[in-house]
Amino acid sequence: MNLLKERIIKDGKVREGRILKVDSFLNHQMDIRLLNEIGKEFKKRFQGEKVDKILTIEASGIGIAAVASQYFDYAPVVFAKKTESLNIDNDLYKSPVHSYTKNKTYNVMVSKSFIKENEKILIIDDFLASGCAACGLIDIATQAKAEVIGVGIVIEKGFQGGREAINNLGVKVESLAIVDKMEEDRVYFK
Repeated sequence: MNLLKERIIKDGKVREGRILKVDSFLNHQMDIRLLNEIGKEFKKRFQGEKVDKILTIEASGIGIAAVASQYFDYAPVVFAKKTESLNIDNDLYKSPVHSYTKNKTYNVMVSKSFIKENEKILIIDDFLASGCAACGLIDIATQAKAEVIGVGIVIEKGFQGGREAINNLGVKVESLAIVDKMEEDRVYFK
C-alpha cells in the first residue's frame, strides 16, 4: 500500500531497539483518512471472505479495527483486554501475549459471550513483529471453536519472524507494509 509506505517514510521515526514509531498517524494520534484507506485495503485483501467479527487487542488495534469494520458490513469489533477489571465477566478466554515494545507479558482476555463457535473471525492489528499478539488472538478464537479467516496487519517487521509463527498455525497473513530493515532514520520495504 503505497500511501501507507509514503506516510511511514515521511512521518515514521526509527528508534533504538528496532522500534518504528508511527504514533503521529497510527497508534497515538490517528489519521482517520489514512485509516479509512487501510480499511478499504483490508477489504480488498480479504475479498469474498465472510467476517462475523473483527478481533483485535487493546489499545492500538481498536481504532484501526473500528474503521475497517465499515467495509465488512459493520462486523462487531471485539478487543482483547490486557487487564482485569470489575466490569468484565469471569467467564473468559485467556492467552498469554508478550509485548515487544513494553517488554511485558499480559494474560489477554475476551469474554466468552463475544466470540461464538463457528464464527468467522478476522484479526486486525497495527504491528506484526514476533507474532505474539496475533498468535494469542488466534489461540482465543481457537478456544472458542471459531474460525480465523485471516490476520490483517498494518505494518509488519518482516525481519522478526511473526509471519512464520502465524503461518505455522495455518492462518493467512495480509500485511499492508512490510519493513525489510531499518537503519537510523531510514526504513526499507520488501
